[in-house]
Amino acid sequence: MTEATTARLMTLLLRIFEVKMQSASPTDLQSTIALLRDQFSAEFDRTYVENVIIPYFLTNTYVGERLFLPMIDVKFTKENALPLYVWGLLNEAWKPAPEDGVTVFVQALEKRGPDNRRKRIFMSALTPDLYRPMYGNKVEQFFDKILHVNNVGKPLMARYLEGYFDLFWDLHLGVRGDSIPQSVREFGQSFNTVLAYQDPTHQIVHDNYLTVRSHLSSVKQWIDTGIGDLIEEKTPNPEKTLAYWWMKNSGDGEYFARKDAVAEIIHDLMALIQWGSTIYEIMLRLAVKSGDAEIRAWFKKTMESHYDDASGDTFTPLERFVMELFRTISPNSGSISALEQTGSRAYQGFGYVVSPHVATSLYPGHWGSPEKFDPDRFKKVPTSDQINEAKCEQMGFAKCPFDRTAFNVRDGRNTTIHNSGFGTVYPVVDGKPLPVCDYAGFAPFGFGYRRCPAEQFTIRVFEDFLRKVWESGIEFEKLDIANPQRLPIGPAMVVGDDVGFISTTR
Repeated sequence: MTEATTARLMTLLLRIFEVKMQSASPTDLQSTIALLRDQFSAEFDRTYVENVIIPYFLTNTYVGERLFLPMIDVKFTKENALPLYVWGLLNEAWKPAPEDGVTVFVQALEKRGPDNRRKRIFMSALTPDLYRPMYGNKVEQFFDKILHVNNVGKPLMARYLEGYFDLFWDLHLGVRGDSIPQSVREFGQSFNTVLAYQDPTHQIVHDNYLTVRSHLSSVKQWIDTGIGDLIEEKTPNPEKTLAYWWMKNSGDGEYFARKDAVAEIIHDLMALIQWGSTIYEIMLRLAVKSGDAEIRAWFKKTMESHYDDASGDTFTPLERFVMELFRTISPNSGSISALEQTGSRAYQGFGYVVSPHVATSLYPGHWGSPEKFDPDRFKKVPTSDQINEAKCEQMGFAKCPFDRTAFNVRDGRNTTIHNSGFGTVYPVVDGKPLPVCDYAGFAPFGFGYRRCPAEQFTIRVFEDFLRKVWESGIEFEKLDIANPQRLPIGPAMVVGDDVGFISTTR
């Protein structure tokens, strides 16, 4: 790098800093944008520079408070709450386009229909009663394949990525193998790569971002056709897909249209990428020589007990173990909110606040020993079915912050989707509540009406992973590889593929 180039970059960074600190004038902002164009247009696609590079540098992200209650105020809205430079992965217009379909994860509460209806329809496909009969076999076969004896001693994350997209599309649309076009596979792999590397000034992000863009329209059409095949039952066992239940419960589509289901599936590429990074972190902690002795001991204790028997507790021992893994690993760092712009400068619209998951889960205000790995902490936590009007009043609320209502699913099951006084959505199946931990100290899946509706589904996926590990006598180990292959496995996570396993006999 020449002295002139170095000086130019320093000037650019200083100007960006001034803009972010709001000490620059509108003229300075425009000149900064001009500098960004000049700096990157020679090496990157110009449209990419305008819609990714410039918004990236002018985005402000603020870390919010650690919540004491598992509830986010509606002033912290989800409406378009996504960094501007990411929209090009979701929409051809490079910006929000709700008329083409929208995911609930970037939709304000007041736009979701009565009583957070959109979130409830989404959850209808992910209630615990559906997991084992509809999805469990697909997940088990996936783990059977990557943890097969033939893979002993081999780096595992490459095997994970080889099969992940078959599982993803099978769960959503009931297709796998040769039924998935190569362009769809390239789309998913590039989507994953962008989210893992993140910094759009890197060539690998630029190239993969443009690959996503080149396939985006055709992939959406392919997904839409796949949903149509599920509706018309052209796809075998359509009930074993998420999209089937979404469509069954969408009614006339006022609050969850078919185009919205397409948007949800595209967004799930962003959400389920966290599985890879979580599996990698779990393997590191369970590694026989280099792992965490306390976690290994808890794993052994859990699996040697009746790990699926709640014995009167809300959560089984295995559920509690998985929940504690998520509390301490927290693959999703925080819940992004958009704030109402009060100033006049255009770049203030590039600001977002993050309600932190990690800092909240590890806050001493919630736990006596937050740093200690202790699944039994979840034996006495409040659950979503317990937070009713009386409980809210006892805590000092004049009324529940969120009205407690129920949505009866329309797919033939005796299932309703309720919510707690904090807005946390949870199912009741055949009259039995299937609640979640409604406590701010358990934050990896978010808070209140914004909580991830796939929480219980995800916990069961990782229960299946751990059952496979235990029942097959698998021990993870760091492999002695000089230059392990670098792989994008999760949000902002690129690792050397250097963890494998041995198989023992218990």
